[in-house]
Amino acid sequence: MSIQPFPCSLHSVHAVFADSREWVRYCVYPVQVHDTEGAVTRTFVAIGAVVIGSISIVVAQGNNGMGGINGNANAAYAIGLWGDLPYSAVQESVGLPNLIDDMNSQKLAFTVHDGDLKTGNAAPICDDALYLRALGWFNSLDAPAIFTPGDNDWVDCDRPNNGAFRSLERLSHERQILFSKPETLGRRRFAVDVQSTPLCLGERNDAAHTRFSEACVENRRWTYGRVTYATINAQGTCNNRCGDGADQQEFEARNPANIAWLRDTFAEAKALDSVAVMLIAQANPGFDRNDATRAGLTRNPNTLVQDATVADPDGYFDYLVALRNEVIAFQRPVAYVHGDSHYFRIDRPMLNSLGVRLENFTRVETFGDNASNITLTNDVQWVKVLVDPNSREVFAYQAQIVPANRVAVPAP
Repeated sequence: MSIQPFPCSLHSVHAVFADSREWVRYCVYPVQVHDTEGAVTRTFVAIGAVVIGSISIVVAQGNNGMGGINGNANAAYAIGLWGDLPYSAVQESVGLPNLIDDMNSQKLAFTVHDGDLKTGNAAPICDDALYLRALGWFNSLDAPAIFTPGDNDWVDCDRPNNGAFRSLERLSHERQILFSKPETLGRRRFAVDVQSTPLCLGERNDAAHTRFSEACVENRRWTYGRVTYATINAQGTCNNRCGDGADQQEFEARNPANIAWLRDTFAEAKALDSVAVMLIAQANPGFDRNDATRAGLTRNPNTLVQDATVADPDGYFDYLVALRNEVIAFQRPVAYVHGDSHYFRIDRPMLNSLGVRLENFTRVETFGDNASNITLTNDVQWVKVLVDPNSREVFAYQAQIVPANRVAVPAP
């Protein structure tokens, strides 16, 4: 179902009559408009919602452009995090509907999937139907749904068992299907900021595989309840620098765009006096030498330089340096959410250059993968984040084990 554009002037507020049989429409207006690093950023005040059929558009930017439940920027709320799902037919047909039902049974402000719509080395292939099915999953969520791509969605699509597609062409197609508008997915929706400057590369589905400059529209940002959130297209597989179809040209365009978006996000958070920042990406970039899920892929946690024993090129050094600098300068809580290595955890792996742990940085890795004939839906789970703008740490985390997806120990 298409979403109609907001009908009101961006410089005035006009009430519009309601027709409950079809839709209810109110207006939004910007309280801030500025251009940062070539991308227009708009912050909106919520006056109401657009409801069309079964989908409603709710602009979540509330008091002082900082959003919140019912326009109250100080109200506590909950969000849902998930990713690296589904990885098998049973996960897609059984586990995923159970997970979506479980999310829909709880009052969530929004949900975010941190990438990977499929396994990286087997069916289903990366055909157009994959992205259309994913669109259906996200639009079956009651809460606004945000998604950031994973390497299995595009980087690894050139593998023969994924359909031997052109990886960059798949990303361009994914942008058209899942990121075509500056708003969330889901049954309820709100507007988001988009990295609209054509800093990334795209590729056409033609015989010449024509490449062109394309906006990194998958990079999105929104502020809700005095917390600034952003998604960043940072990928596994060395951030597209290794693997079957390593693409240095693509990396050299997207990586600086990601870093610019990262810096702009913290600048936005400071300008809004946000109490915290949450970043969501697919890649586990590796923070130290202690991560068993990245055996052999280690880096010096003080310098962030990848160890010389690692044969693959490092796709994350500049990105991690920029991230650490911004976290230190921001001082307030920062959560970094990722998938990729398929091990649910919440820890504090980032150190400063002297080897001292950054107290305001938390890494959150969502559940995912482990899709075998034995485990089945065992890891089709999600993470609830309780967000309280008035609390010192802002974020509190709860693992959500979907009762219908339990395998080893049945639900009581």
